[in-house]
Amino acid sequence: MLKHLHFRGLRFKNQNSNQRTPRRAVRTHPALLEHRVRVKARTVVAAAAEAEIRSGGEKLRVESIRAPTANERTTMDALSAPPSPTVPSTPPWCSQRPFLTGRFHQESKSSSHWGFDSSSSHIEKPIGCYNASVQELIVIDDLLSALVGIEGRYIYIRRVRGKEDDIAFHVDTSMDSALQDSSTKIFPLCKSFLLIQQFVESRSQFKKGLVNHAFAAALRSFLVDFQVMVAQLEHQFRQGRLSLEGLQFHCQAMLRPMQALSFVIQKASSNDFAGVNILNLLQSQAKAMGGDHVVRSLLESMAQCTSSAYLGILERWLYEGVIDDPYGEFFIGENKSLQKESLTLDNDAKYWQHRYSLKDSIPSFLADVAGTILTTGKYLNVMRECGHNVQVQVTENRKLRSFGSTHHHLECIKAAFDFASSELLDLMKEKYDLMWKLRSIKHYLLLDQGDFLVHFMDIARDELVKRSDDISVEKLQSLLDLALRSTAAAADPCHEDLTCCMEKFPLLKTLSMLNDLEVSKSISSTNVPEEPMSITGLETFSLSYKVQWPLSIVLSRKSLTKYQLIFRFLFHCKHVSRQLCGAWQVHQGVRASNIRGTAISRSSLLCRSMLKFINSLLHYLTFEVIEPNWHVMHNGLVSAKSIDEVIKCHDLFLDKCLRECLLLLPELFEKVERLKQICLQYAATAQRLISSSVDSAKPAVSSDEESTLRNSLQSLKLSSGNKITDSILSFEKEFNSELQSLGPILSSRSQAEPYLTHLAQWIIGVGNQQ
Repeated sequence: MLKHLHFRGLRFKNQNSNQRTPRRAVRTHPALLEHRVRVKARTVVAAAAEAEIRSGGEKLRVESIRAPTANERTTMDALSAPPSPTVPSTPPWCSQRPFLTGRFHQESKSSSHWGFDSSSSHIEKPIGCYNASVQELIVIDDLLSALVGIEGRYIYIRRVRGKEDDIAFHVDTSMDSALQDSSTKIFPLCKSFLLIQQFVESRSQFKKGLVNHAFAAALRSFLVDFQVMVAQLEHQFRQGRLSLEGLQFHCQAMLRPMQALSFVIQKASSNDFAGVNILNLLQSQAKAMGGDHVVRSLLESMAQCTSSAYLGILERWLYEGVIDDPYGEFFIGENKSLQKESLTLDNDAKYWQHRYSLKDSIPSFLADVAGTILTTGKYLNVMRECGHNVQVQVTENRKLRSFGSTHHHLECIKAAFDFASSELLDLMKEKYDLMWKLRSIKHYLLLDQGDFLVHFMDIARDELVKRSDDISVEKLQSLLDLALRSTAAAADPCHEDLTCCMEKFPLLKTLSMLNDLEVSKSISSTNVPEEPMSITGLETFSLSYKVQWPLSIVLSRKSLTKYQLIFRFLFHCKHVSRQLCGAWQVHQGVRASNIRGTAISRSSLLCRSMLKFINSLLHYLTFEVIEPNWHVMHNGLVSAKSIDEVIKCHDLFLDKCLRECLLLLPELFEKVERLKQICLQYAATAQRLISSSVDSAKPAVSSDEESTLRNSLQSLKLSSGNKITDSILSFEKEFNSELQSLGPILSSRSQAEPYLTHLAQWIIGVGNQQ
């Protein structure tokens, strides 16, 4: 922008004369001649600096530009250094060459860094030496320079002491007071220009991020329009058609927008905002300017331009499931340390919840759909890791170009979510057959088809009664495979995914050690009874199931652990039932004889009560808990629209089953475990004592069956009141005591937990029969 002054058709009076000064005298006035020289020098310097920028920093042989110093040569040598591998470095000359950065206004006016001799500024005449007309011309010229960040002869730019980034404009104190007042009204616009220009330069560095780059580009475009306005005003001034009042009038329209922008950048600079914070700041300021339509439109336009880079990142996430965020500005973060393999290995795996997660800072225009955006990209990412080629047709209508009152971006986000969720759900149900996997797990871990388990417990009995440390898992696995191939489970293609394992602790202690179950705190707060030194495999045996990606998203290690807890409870109940059935068979062996009044009759009644208790418990677990909840889950899975709905239905099913199976009710669970232990001890004692009594009578009689039975009963009668009677009475008393204490607890809890009603009625019925 040229700065030559030509005054045509202007006449003004000399300071010490009433005569008109001729036009030629105006052109040759010493003050104006000297001013033209200074303006021409600034023009040459600015043109040379622009040429240096365009030529990539080459050394120019321009007379008005000084030769580079040693410090600058060192700086230019540093340009050849390789940039940082993450964020490219900004060339040092961007901050060390003030004419290239626009920061020269902050340097001392007496400095000789600028390539022309500034010693003339020390002998500058005060502006008050000239008459008012000349002062007005000089002030207009200085103000036009100040509007684009250049000091004039009598308008100075200085830093505010104590505020490094703040600046202030000062005028020569000898200037006419009216001119000073008029100039002061334009200074806020000059200051806003400098602040915006400095912000643009500082935020154009690579390390500031894409959003700051876009914001700086939008501001730079705005400043170009502003400079065009200043150039037009200067043209009017050169034509002699611009007065100070006219300059003030034309600048008035730009004052509010420039001040609004300077307020935004000052707040952004003081808080070092970047990324989402810049977008939210622009949005909030635009809403705050509702009464000023021009300023609000400007800020909304700035927000649209600034968000263009951010929307590009969002578009890749929505349509490809990829985070292309080199500066960490996106509101979705990725934790690469979490791998999908952890879903099948770690009970506390957080892959699905924390591999991709929302950050604290979310753009205000996306706050309501942030969860939908997160889920959409996660679905696409899963399909990509499965090798499933997802072709999202991104038409012109689906491109995220802007946001606003049309809500076009919300429609695009909803369409992307619907596509991703339906594709992944179809992939899981059709290609990976999720429903069949769930049915298979129900058959084996929830004992829906228990024929294989009966066969397995028969052939593996000798191994399971050993101590846990002495059991061979490989042998158990071979026996399990044999049982699966020998029963109806052989028709299931998924039976090969079933494996057996031995847990370290019994079920009650395992529950107290699981941090993610609410029962753990309750159990751990009570005194967990010490387990016996020799724990058999019957207390620690469990089944597991092999699950591959991506089904591990639904059937994670955590979900399988819940299945295993239910299985271990059912398995142990089955074991107690089998032991009681064995004791009942022993009693049935002597039923043909008259056993009234003997310990056998009392033991038979106790065995029947125990069988009724354990069978009622098994009936409740299978038909009152598992089956109804399974049907509810199945209906939910059929109507689910996304994988997250599937996960929610599945987790709800497991949590309800755990709670209704008493595993999350420690007071009831401990009572049931105690009753089971009494049943096991009774069954073992009854079989041993009755069998030993019968066997002791066999050598003394003939081989005839009736004679043997009669002698055995005689032996039992003789021992009644002694060992067998005492044992039976002890078991009967302890069982009845625990059963009677369990009944009231179930009755009171059934008011808050209605599913316990039937179990309470059955338990109370067993107690009444006793």
